Amino acid sequence: METLTFKGKTYRMDTGGFLMDPDQWDEGFAIALAPRLEIPDGLTKKHWDVIHYIREAYKREGTCPLVFQTCKANRLHLKDLQTLFPTGYLRGACKLAGITYKESCFDAGLVPIGEQSIRKASPAASPEKTYTIDAQGFLANPDDWDEQYALLKAYEMGILKALTDKHWQIIHFIRDGFKKNGIVPTVYETCEANNLEVEELEKLFPHGYHRGAVKMAGLRVR
Repeated sequence: METLTFKGKTYRMDTGGFLMDPDQWDEGFAIALAPRLEIPDGLTKKHWDVIHYIREAYKREGTCPLVFQTCKANRLHLKDLQTLFPTGYLRGACKLAGITYKESCFDAGLVPIGEQSIRKASPAASPEKTYTIDAQGFLANPDDWDEQYALLKAYEMGILKALTDKHWQIIHFIRDGFKKNGIVPTVYETCEANNLEVEELEKLFPHGYHRGAVKMAGLRVR
């Protein structure tokens, strides 16, 4: 566990630097954390608009809003969001808002409690192989990943048609980036490298970048 102190108040964070208790959040947390996230000159009104939108969406829906929703609500292109939050959407904007993927909706049909295994017959995968997933439905061991797993997760997410070449391009880009750098590429990096606008990414992965594409790639942001 890490801690961050600002004006006498101490905030408890997990090893990834995310606030452990979203209800502990206040603006002081975001102000204190901003320099660590490549925002050295302080938070502007545009920063606060995004941060407060994420907080309000979480309070209203009980889930961290998708990057697509945040961009649309704040009339931002992905490049604008990147300028505001260089370290990423989840690892920048959401982190400053005190929200993580853990405050997210689970895949339809799943009620994961603790670490468990999935083995399911579907048009997407054969039932012979068993995969261990964590409480949020992410693959516990990235090395267990194969394309069958991606197909299974796609099926659970309601993507019932065959994955296109573009889906696989994104999935393999994410995995290759993780293997090379030891970190999941940001949504900015993935869109730029694959010549995608955020609207196109939304059509491919309607559950979101992290909860859709990254999850199907057998990874998660830590």
